Amino acid sequence: MSTEATATQDLSNDDVEIVQELQKSYARLKTELAKVIVGQNEVIERIAICLFARGHALLEGVPGLAKTLLISRLAETLNLDFSRIQFTPDLMPMDITGTEIIQQTDDGRREFQFVKGPVFANVVLADEINRAPAKTQAAMLEAMQEQRVTVVGKSLDLPAPFFVLATQNPVEQEGTYPLPEAQLDRFMFLIDVGYPSRDEEVDIALRTTTEEQPTLSSVITVEEVIKFQSLVRRMPVPRHLVELAVDLTRKTRSKEPGSGAPDWLQPLVSWGAGPRAAQYLILGAKSRAALHGSYMVRMEDIVEVAVPVLSHRIMTTFNAQSEGVSSHDIIRRLIEEIQA
Repeated sequence: MSTEATATQDLSNDDVEIVQELQKSYARLKTELAKVIVGQNEVIERIAICLFARGHALLEGVPGLAKTLLISRLAETLNLDFSRIQFTPDLMPMDITGTEIIQQTDDGRREFQFVKGPVFANVVLADEINRAPAKTQAAMLEAMQEQRVTVVGKSLDLPAPFFVLATQNPVEQEGTYPLPEAQLDRFMFLIDVGYPSRDEEVDIALRTTTEEQPTLSSVITVEEVIKFQSLVRRMPVPRHLVELAVDLTRKTRSKEPGSGAPDWLQPLVSWGAGPRAAQYLILGAKSRAALHGSYMVRMEDIVEVAVPVLSHRIMTTFNAQSEGVSSHDIIRRLIEEIQA
């Protein structure tokens, strides 16, 4: 009996049907987004992986690559409540979470009423998150981690599903407040948004310089998103792949005795990934497997999510930077070695 056939026995018949349903819904989602987004297939897949794994994503790319457009149209196709927060140096935590204001009631009395901030949405775009000071960033990241906010001593749950997509510009760093490594760790994926190809750029120029702008249809409901998120948690993963994810994470820790880090890594990495990375490797692999219609996690699923999970969790040294060695290069080399 094949491994794939054996794996289906770990899922109920209902779950097998949900996997097939998710695969079809994802195909429709890509078809709808293709009406307004040219290319960026890898970016779309990684955003979908994060969404169905109940993670959050940080998109990094220069201006003009349709990051904001992609996120807003994604919310439209998912029929989810969407809000955009433009992070600026004068943005305060209450501008995100909301605050209490005095309102006059019908009988003439005055009382405090809580006015919800833009964080109370299913999909929240935190645009240029590195432009706000640390206190405001912390309020946003606390909401991401706890799925609730605390205002004037009251704890309020955020709506489900709750999905944060933050953006930052890697080029313009003047007047910004870079996210500390501990806060970067809250993001499941760091997604690099690159330039389009020449043909794609020609298509973009043709599409965006006309009066006609396509409208998108909703292809996935809120209830379906929650159902698919629950399915991802039930996806089976072989133990040897769990061990591989853990070993890959541990090998990034160049300073930890017994981590298994190779000798060539020592001068290149000053700090490696923590245990949350292994958790996200497995969750990301589960989500990707389900999106592709598989009934189990495969090696290729872990390999495909390794770079977006680990790249922002590895601190390279000055030696690495001077030699032009990026965290992406390090991760790919580790994957090659661990697969050998």
